[in-house]
Amino acid sequence: MSRIKVLYVEDELFLGKIVKETLESRGFDVSMETDGALVMDLFVEEQPDICILDVMLPNRSGFELAEDIRKINDDVPVIFLTAKTQTEDVVKGFRLGANDYIRKPFSMEELIVRIENALRVKKEILPALNVETLSIGKYQFSLNRQILASDGQEKKLSFRESELLKFLWLHKNDIIDRRDILNEIWGNDSFFNSRNLDVYVTKLRSYLREDPALEILTIKGVGYRFVVDK
Repeated sequence: MSRIKVLYVEDELFLGKIVKETLESRGFDVSMETDGALVMDLFVEEQPDICILDVMLPNRSGFELAEDIRKINDDVPVIFLTAKTQTEDVVKGFRLGANDYIRKPFSMEELIVRIENALRVKKEILPALNVETLSIGKYQFSLNRQILASDGQEKKLSFRESELLKFLWLHKNDIIDRRDILNEIWGNDSFFNSRNLDVYVTKLRSYLREDPALEILTIKGVGYRFVVDK
């Protein structure tokens, strides 16, 4: 079985050495970089299974790197490490496509659990659908290609966007508890994942806005309801 490849970007050399050696002792294959300007070449060369990015880096921030990574690969999990505590920084990270956000200082056991969870969620699939394309209002959603199409226009969805849209469609017109969505798509209902869910719902609303028969309603204090008016 091949080892999981981790791209780890951290400019604190002492911390980086501890994290790299600990992950390697747990069976991960770790490529570490300290300079933000050199990360993307390493990303393309290594094609990692997961990226762990410090936010504050020389030359290029973790946020900038995440933007570039998402232009190349929508699916690879990205975890931010940061000493910042402002809520707006957390939200910004999730808007850039982060899968998780860990504040320093952190324990190695926490980091490893977060890595395992991000990789598990990426591999898990929702209940099997015996079709390749879903008709969602005026849209055609290709499950394998993760493309939402309408009127000759195509929108490529990320892995997490696709899984969320499938889950909403499978439970269309029902009230869905947000905890059920979080546990199914993210693996747990933590505060950070809850913030992430809100961002992804906003994205899906924008993708579906051309069809008035489709609406993702927020049920205050409960969750969401994907209204599909037949």
